[in-house]
Amino acid sequence: MAVEPSAPRSLHDRGTAPRHRDTGLKQQRAVRTRGQVLDAAAEAFATRGFPTVTVQDVAELAGVTKGAVYFHFANKEALAQAVAEEFYHLLGVIGQEVKEADLAPLEAVAELLMRTAVAFRDETMVQAGARLQIERSLIGAELPMPYLGYTQAVTGWLGQAHAAGQLPASVDPEATARVLVSAFFGAQHMSWVLNDRADIAERVAEILTAVVPAASAGKA
Repeated sequence: MAVEPSAPRSLHDRGTAPRHRDTGLKQQRAVRTRGQVLDAAAEAFATRGFPTVTVQDVAELAGVTKGAVYFHFANKEALAQAVAEEFYHLLGVIGQEVKEADLAPLEAVAELLMRTAVAFRDETMVQAGARLQIERSLIGAELPMPYLGYTQAVTGWLGQAHAAGQLPASVDPEATARVLVSAFFGAQHMSWVLNDRADIAERVAEILTAVVPAASAGKA
């Protein structure tokens, strides 16, 4: 009587884990650790500022070793760069969400500023990025150029509104966008210093009313 050959033992049965699975787990852990470190750096920079924060401070906040921080980031300056890049990424995400909402141009401008105000009030990464931009002269690394994409988005929506006759003919969309963005980021700084950003939404509403009344009408 023929005997059927037994099935070959699996890699697990042989005591050898699949290499691709092991590599995947290591990559997941590395990504998770990097995220922890980045969040901890944002918290440290937001609350204490770049000059006084050390890599050891970040490691302790993240709950990892100092070596784990250096595995992902060469130094404190690299941490600041990464936080600043994440800050601008988040601003871009807000802009994309507003774009996908398919609002009328002036409503989109108001929505963008109000959503950004909420992010400044509630998101540590955003608060950290804003503080790092103020301290950029103290950071020995090149940070992203501030607010370019944000201003371009506002300019685009104001240009659409102008072309549709929703703004006075004398209004320059590009100049108005610069005024709005400058006023917004100045207001968030003042709100931070004076009230820990608790009143930032009210300050943004005032800006919209003063600079683009037609945009603020939809947010009343």
